[in-house]
Amino acid sequence: MTRPDTGGLESLLAHLQLTDSGFPSGLYTLSHGLEGHVQLGLVGAGNLRDLVSDLVRAAGTADAAALALAHRAVAAGDWGRLAETDRRLHAIKLSEEQRRASVRTGRQVLDSAGPAFGSAPAARLAELVAAGTAPGNHAVVVGAVHAGLGVPVERAVAGDLFAFAASCSAAAVRLGRIDFRRAQALLREVRPDLVRAAGAALAARDPRDLHATLPAADAVSAVHERAEARLFIT
Repeated sequence: MTRPDTGGLESLLAHLQLTDSGFPSGLYTLSHGLEGHVQLGLVGAGNLRDLVSDLVRAAGTADAAALALAHRAVAAGDWGRLAETDRRLHAIKLSEEQRRASVRTGRQVLDSAGPAFGSAPAARLAELVAAGTAPGNHAVVVGAVHAGLGVPVERAVAGDLFAFAASCSAAAVRLGRIDFRRAQALLREVRPDLVRAAGAALAARDPRDLHATLPAADAVSAVHERAEARLFIT
């Protein structure tokens, strides 16, 4: 009897572990700007999809693109390029709370990557972060870990973008904008946006290709970080 080909399953399982909502990265503490929009009365059930679509599109040219660049840099052993990508991503995050959250969750992934994956790239990146060479943004850390696990860059980008959209939908539920069924429908509706964002991310070839595209969301974030009461840190 011929044994089934299980090649690649180990990296797939590791990929699922890293992108699972239960992985201790702290993503559950982020609303990705949804809470600020809700507090200002700018979003409800009727226009939530438009906001999430915009956030996904912006992620495609920023965090997801940085993930792709970091993945390729680790695969090529180019740690200088990885650090440059990390610094560039940090620079285009105009909101202080977004920068803090990105580094906070990134460093939590670094702390967990050893016991979870035995990740050599994560250990090397942790040294760069400790030396102040790289800030340790979440997307860059995840890209480095995925590269070390042998996860193809396309799968790494797609998985992380889906995790981002799922985090947005979960935040909308916790904020009382939608219920769980509507959250699942939302994920179906933004799937084409995720595909386009993945394409934009994978097209990035240089850290200078990273750019932010949602100035209104940056303004909302600046207001949110000064709110008297917050359920989320972004």
